[in-house]
Amino acid sequence: MATGILNSVLGSDHSSVVSMNLFVALLCGCIVIGHLLEETRWMNESITALAIGVCTGVVILLTTGGKSSHLLVFSEDLFFIYLLPPIIFNAGFQVKKKQFFRNFMTIMLFGAVGTLISFAIISVGAIEIFKKMNIGNLQIGDYLAIGAIFSATDSVCTLQVLNQDETPLLYSLVFGEGVVNDATSVVLFNAIQSFDLSHINTTTALQFVGNFLYLFISSTLLGVLAGLLSAFIIKKLYFGRHSTDREVALMILMAYLSYMLAELFYLSGILTVFFCGIVMSHYTWHNVTESSRVTTKHAFATLSFVAEIFIFLYVGMDALDIEKWRVISDTPGKSVGVSSILLGLILVGRAAFVFPLSFVSNLMKKTPYEKIGFKQQVTIWWAGLMRGAVSIALAYNQFTSLGHTQLRGNAMMITSTITVVLFSTVVFGLMTKPLIRILLPSPKHLTRMLSSEPSTPKSFIVPLLDNGQESEADQGNRNVLRPSSLRMLLTTPSHTVHYYWRKFDDAFMRPVFGGRGFVPFVPGSPTEQNGHQWQ
Repeated sequence: MATGILNSVLGSDHSSVVSMNLFVALLCGCIVIGHLLEETRWMNESITALAIGVCTGVVILLTTGGKSSHLLVFSEDLFFIYLLPPIIFNAGFQVKKKQFFRNFMTIMLFGAVGTLISFAIISVGAIEIFKKMNIGNLQIGDYLAIGAIFSATDSVCTLQVLNQDETPLLYSLVFGEGVVNDATSVVLFNAIQSFDLSHINTTTALQFVGNFLYLFISSTLLGVLAGLLSAFIIKKLYFGRHSTDREVALMILMAYLSYMLAELFYLSGILTVFFCGIVMSHYTWHNVTESSRVTTKHAFATLSFVAEIFIFLYVGMDALDIEKWRVISDTPGKSVGVSSILLGLILVGRAAFVFPLSFVSNLMKKTPYEKIGFKQQVTIWWAGLMRGAVSIALAYNQFTSLGHTQLRGNAMMITSTITVVLFSTVVFGLMTKPLIRILLPSPKHLTRMLSSEPSTPKSFIVPLLDNGQESEADQGNRNVLRPSSLRMLLTTPSHTVHYYWRKFDDAFMRPVFGGRGFVPFVPGSPTEQNGHQWQ
């Protein structure tokens, strides 16, 4: 009997090794095919990984006699604990902070207020329509969860087509809104799960709003504190004089620690690690040696890149999970109808806040160059139509137990979520490039400028290092021709939040936490502190 148990364990371990080998080989295939398709930009790595995942799922279905379609069983811990943190941290670490904070109010309007509007429309629509369709035994909490699940956008396709040199304002808005939107959706989802919504009254609604604000603010502060702590430790101890490996390891571990602390205290890890990334890139990154700067930039970008491909590859395989489709096999038309209604609610919910909030944002802008034009508004609306990995993970969290479900309503929502993600990513993603070419044709003078640069342009994935002479945002925008009045506004801000923050930063923050212009202590060389630019 002992021999039999040992053989079964060894066989199980060997099958896991085989699965991991195949999965890693598929990841390599996604990267190679994505590289070959780089010139066309019609299919990015996300669409490529989805397509390869679906094809692999078909092959596995055929070889297993229709029993399974994936190599790995979905795990929420795998997604939320290991795959999501590097993606969100890298987004904060690589963001062009000058553009992000210059448009901070507009980004928060779209990312936070807009997500709440979209959440309300999708939730109300789901309650009114799905109850009449009798899709299963869903509670009020399930309908609200649907609103949070489908409020989470995925703007990767649009970001890969937009050029941040040609459209810095638009790129900043789409990029910033995407991250804040994901964080807001997850915070909403967590708030829904933590409340008994069977009896909603005024007190419950106020508690819900208060809990949402508490999670949002506390998560942001925790991320900022974690980033500042890492900057202080590295600045004071200067690990680089003995080993650059230690300072690189400390940056990576402190970033991950911020996410895990948020999860420990039931906060939003997405918001925490995003703002930790922003603070680390503003202070900590400038306190390490030059070789460590190169290493961390590439390390964070690579981890994020691989995690994204991993997620989409799995989603492609899981789209053919026969267990969930078998539960709803008797009503295929209803499944298609639910998916279509969800897509319609996404379109309406997105339009309901993009255009009105753009109007409100334009009222607060003083110059026409800061205002969001109608074609830019359409681009922002389109950028938020795709749904991705966050929606999948939240749907599994709400409607499955360890990736499995036998309830008809839950299976219906899982399969509909997968359908919406596949359709929006592939169809909308493939239409993104021609749509943006029509809406935002590249100016000829900018095209000539950009074509004269090296064949491997600087991107938000791998920003160039500098010696403290020029900010990242200035590097990204130095080729963009602007009117002198706007140039004057950007270079010598008079009464803006950015201006007062820069004064506070130079006077109080940089002397304690380091940052741009900080020269780490090297034996025989005096330490300097002369940073005077917000990057």
